[in-house]
Amino acid sequence: MERTIEIPQGIVVKLNGFDFEAQGPKGKVKKTFRNEYVAMEMKEKEIRIYTKREKKTDLAVVGTWESIVNSAFVGVTKGFIYTMKIVYAHFPVKVTVKGNEVHLDNFLGEKSARKITLEPDTKVTVKGDIVTVEGSDLEATGNAAARIEKMSKIKGFDPRVFQDGIYIVRKGDVIEG
Repeated sequence: MERTIEIPQGIVVKLNGFDFEAQGPKGKVKKTFRNEYVAMEMKEKEIRIYTKREKKTDLAVVGTWESIVNSAFVGVTKGFIYTMKIVYAHFPVKVTVKGNEVHLDNFLGEKSARKITLEPDTKVTVKGDIVTVEGSDLEATGNAAARIEKMSKIKGFDPRVFQDGIYIVRKGDVIEG
């Protein structure tokens, strides 16, 4: 079984062994594809993903790789965005972005700030009580949003009473415009 994906105009694709790289106007996506029975090759303006045997698991890997490559093409042309909302009732929370770190200050009255480090090419902006996470790599953008949500997880309090935190409101939308 094989799948072919046409490379959209304006995207530069490099395929070197197991390493795949797509670069476009919104950024760059790098992935490593490694499987004993599934292979990927590039011919002119298309990518061919094929399997050497017809097992169910290998066919699933072909479909997964196709989905990842298509997401990379969407990411480098349009980009992905996650929208999050800051919720607090007990203590006013302050979220700031300093370089490639996101800081959560005064969460439940804590004296020290909670922080996470972002992956490269992932951008976080804070406007009022809305946090947006943008990036060209769907996996990296989703991981950043999940880590921000996990950073504000409440420990030691009843979550029915203390519903403070940063929660994902919209997932993985494609940036329009």
